[in-house]
Amino acid sequence: MMLELLSVPAVILILGAFVLPLLPERARNTAFLIFPIMALALIWTMPEGNLLQTSFASYELELLAVDGLSRIFGIIFALITLIGGIYAFHIKDLGQQSSALAYAGGALGVTFAGDFFTLFIFWEIMAAASSYLIWARETQESDKAGMRYLLVHIFGGGLLFTGILLHLSSGGSLYIESIEPAYTTANIFMLLGVALNTAVPPLHAWLADAYPKATITGAVFMCALTTKSAVYVMIRLFPGWEILIWVGVIMAIYGTIYALLANDIREILAYSIISQIGYMVTAIGIGSELALNGATAHAFNHIVYKSLLFMVAGAVIYSTGTSKLSELGGFAKKMPLIIGLYMVGALSISGAPLLNGFVSKTMISGAMGDAHLEWPILSLLIATIGTFLHTGLKLPYYTWFAEKKSEFEVSSIPANMKVAMGIGAFFCILFGVAPNLLYNQLPYPTDFQPFSVYNFVEMTQILVLAFVGFWFFKNHLNVDSTISIDTDWFYRKPAGVVRYAFVKIPNRLFGVAETVSLKLAKRLSAASKNPMDLILPSFTMQGREIKSDGFTAPISAALAFILFGFLIASLVVLL
Repeated sequence: MMLELLSVPAVILILGAFVLPLLPERARNTAFLIFPIMALALIWTMPEGNLLQTSFASYELELLAVDGLSRIFGIIFALITLIGGIYAFHIKDLGQQSSALAYAGGALGVTFAGDFFTLFIFWEIMAAASSYLIWARETQESDKAGMRYLLVHIFGGGLLFTGILLHLSSGGSLYIESIEPAYTTANIFMLLGVALNTAVPPLHAWLADAYPKATITGAVFMCALTTKSAVYVMIRLFPGWEILIWVGVIMAIYGTIYALLANDIREILAYSIISQIGYMVTAIGIGSELALNGATAHAFNHIVYKSLLFMVAGAVIYSTGTSKLSELGGFAKKMPLIIGLYMVGALSISGAPLLNGFVSKTMISGAMGDAHLEWPILSLLIATIGTFLHTGLKLPYYTWFAEKKSEFEVSSIPANMKVAMGIGAFFCILFGVAPNLLYNQLPYPTDFQPFSVYNFVEMTQILVLAFVGFWFFKNHLNVDSTISIDTDWFYRKPAGVVRYAFVKIPNRLFGVAETVSLKLAKRLSAASKNPMDLILPSFTMQGREIKSDGFTAPISAALAFILFGFLIASLVVLL
């Protein structure tokens, strides 16, 4: 069985997390890359089917279930782990390296889990391992954000596990399969647990709170794994749930609005994640083969271009030491290559023709058109305009081209970071000009053709319209260092009251109890130094000092005490 576990891609990465500490420091960075390469090769060559089962209590767990859907998600998770390892090749932080491998292993475990228990175990591994990538930044903000992130995901895991238990108790199957649209208690709990990790408003605030505060390299892994593994589970469990159509539309608009308001470059990209996942959730709600292919393709492409954008944002922070638009600007000439790589990702997320975002967004639009969903189509087109405004125009303009707002030095960027960004840009272009490389891996056969005149004209018009609007209003956009109130207000605002009631008051009570106990112990200790002083009345000693170590009671007193004891015992027995 132990050898069979090595056929599970998730186990390879998690094993790598435990092997790295045993290796010399100079070998760890190279060794890190070996594990995702091994996992990627294994995923690519595995046959389909339930390949590994094990018994647990009275259940038969499926640790490795492979089909077209799990394979394509497994491929992109392993690939982005490899790219992220290249991007982080210069760091020596063992904690980050091991946590990233365990985190990616959890994502692969979720992807290939054939039963709910296996899925839940790897779901929680992801939450625990990813939290360290926030704490590793070692700032006061990251410490608090990491704790909030962990608590929210523990809560989400509890929702999911409650739903699983209710599902099993009502006669549902242990094995993962699509759930009919029925709003039972079990289904609602499972949907809420998955929705939290998918960052569905109002359960989304953890994402925009934590991702900007993670380490430069850790954020690259985080932007790719947590939400997309949840999208995978949502495709598995809830295809065709019509409520998700409108949930996705709300996500797309909501994320776009907050991204336009944000000042931190990684916060803009974080809210943009919520917006882009809205496209996927809408497609899942439609539930047709074309829509589910679109959701899968867009999740794949989103991981590629979003990780590229986060890598560039990390390069800016690494080089300048700041992430605020209100503090950047005026150094475009010092980063021409980085700007070019960024614009590949920015145009990809905006759906520009011949880039990977175009070939998946048009597939989702085609599925909405087949379902005659006019208002969702219009809403997502508006979201696309907003995406180009905040990610394609606002962020690069105020980061590099606008007037310099503060003094900062621009340091050089490690070569490995540039290589990783170049690989990400390459895949954005590759899948944009050769979409069949992606389409052939989708879970359902498709003959969809994205390169129609209508699609080209529509996307070009959207991008031109957004550019013209931005150019006229660029000097009126708010890039001040402000905070936009989000749904985390509801648990941040009462935090002081909760802390006072459940932390400070109990601490004070325990403090009082400790003080009283110490004083009592001190008095008892003082009194017990000479117990004879308490036992014998002072008048019997006629003023003489009582010394306990020199005092010996008469033998007659001892015998009288023993006889008195026997007498009392006899009376008790007789009576």
